[in-house]
Amino acid sequence: MNSRKLLSETRRTFPATKVHCQQPARILIVDVTSPSQTNTCSVLSEALENTLCLACALTGTCRVPLLSLYVVQNQQECLLPFTQVKENFARIQACISELRSLPREGCFPQRGHGVVQAVQDGLQQFKQYSRHTAAGSSTNSSVEITILTSQSSKEMVKQLEKKLKEIDLVSLRRIQVIEVLKRDFLEPEDAEQCVPAEEPSSNDVAILGMDIDVQTIEDNVISLEMLFKTWLHDYGTEREHLHLLLPSGGFSHATAPRTTLMCLKCDLQERLLDPALLSGTADGTMRAVDLNSPCQMAAWPATVLYKLRVIKALKSEGVCESVLYGLPFIIKPTTCWQLDWDELEINQQSFHALCHSLLKRKWMLLAKREPQNTSPNWNIMVHSYYIIIPSDSATLLVKAVAIRELLLPSTFPALLAEQPERVHGPIESALNSLEVEVAYNPLHLKSNLYKFLKSMLYKPLHRQQAQPRDQRPERHQPKQHQSRAKATVAPLLMAPSPAQVFRPPAVRRDSCEHSLLPKEYDEFLQ
Repeated sequence: MNSRKLLSETRRTFPATKVHCQQPARILIVDVTSPSQTNTCSVLSEALENTLCLACALTGTCRVPLLSLYVVQNQQECLLPFTQVKENFARIQACISELRSLPREGCFPQRGHGVVQAVQDGLQQFKQYSRHTAAGSSTNSSVEITILTSQSSKEMVKQLEKKLKEIDLVSLRRIQVIEVLKRDFLEPEDAEQCVPAEEPSSNDVAILGMDIDVQTIEDNVISLEMLFKTWLHDYGTEREHLHLLLPSGGFSHATAPRTTLMCLKCDLQERLLDPALLSGTADGTMRAVDLNSPCQMAAWPATVLYKLRVIKALKSEGVCESVLYGLPFIIKPTTCWQLDWDELEINQQSFHALCHSLLKRKWMLLAKREPQNTSPNWNIMVHSYYIIIPSDSATLLVKAVAIRELLLPSTFPALLAEQPERVHGPIESALNSLEVEVAYNPLHLKSNLYKFLKSMLYKPLHRQQAQPRDQRPERHQPKQHQSRAKATVAPLLMAPSPAQVFRPPAVRRDSCEHSLLPKEYDEFLQ
């Protein structure tokens, strides 16, 4: 996926609306009108199912609160009306199975503008859904649309630009047009190596007062899975997540006033999911991150503004990895829309300059977390410290570093200069037999976690058995929602994550968790 990211002009003037659920609702539109889509539905279904089982298993507010699924054949068809993802994995899984079966039925001729019609229908459905949930305790104020197609993305954008001019797009945050490319000449292992480890990037086309995000992606499970996993990131942009406080320039380190600080406004992003958020006890209770703890940070949910004050610079070779602990977080310059355009630009340029200078000097930064809570219970402050590590990208990595109170005594015997041949030879022989890779690629390792989560989440639908497609009447409107009971996620016990190696080159819990749709929306779907 090749791209560069632009900020939409509308981000500067969008009104400051307080909503309980920052994550947008999702509409996924799959265009299967092209003959080259023969295998896409199969790999897409696996990738989507893998991502949604993670979304359902993670504790707390669901990161993909609402999902609607359309398929475009000779005309658009809504396989899944807006459904709250959490507690509804079985229903979503049934719709994904239906999507998976499409290639066996042949391809469909391109007639009219089925994708555009699906976009219009999805927006109307979201408007209707929002109207009937506005009186509740939580609501989603925005929606994002992802279109998967093998047609030319440029032609698709032209169709959207032409047909959506008269449509109310107030709730639409972004449209993604994903052009799926075949790479049959690549071996599976080579295809995996072509998948970027970072968040997909894109070419943004600013039309209709919002972003159209154009991407190209390879037709394999891992590429599509990484695309869908971007849904699991925090999409709240109401405020920045982190203030990185540096000594102001123009003074020596001995004379600089402690109150004179330069502030870089940043966002935090998870590098990987916390396995502990997938675990729980036998009664279904889950461990949530304690946002008031002085010894840990959390990028999800982004309800706390952290402040890290840099107190020292460290030589990179002088930091022992054994004293680093916890999950790593990526630091990026903020995209908070409440900042004016000039401030955003200066902040981003300053952040890039910091990354460049640290890399050039081969330095890391030692930072102390400033206290958040000044209540009487915190009259004795417990300080935590972090190491900030540069890379050759425009990001920084932050990890917690051990302090005196946590450190245990350890002995490190000196390594003998020479070893007896009777043991040295067999060890060398064993090492020589190992396959050597230049770098570690986590995409090459699987743990069967997806299979385990799916088996724990799966609950069969009892009220209605799926019918073969040839025995079902055609439908182009959302199906009636079935009533469903809340499910308890069974525990997943996992070992603690090993220390992560970085190599240079709360929204509310009940925010989006309704187990039943409003009565009025059920009537609308009928």
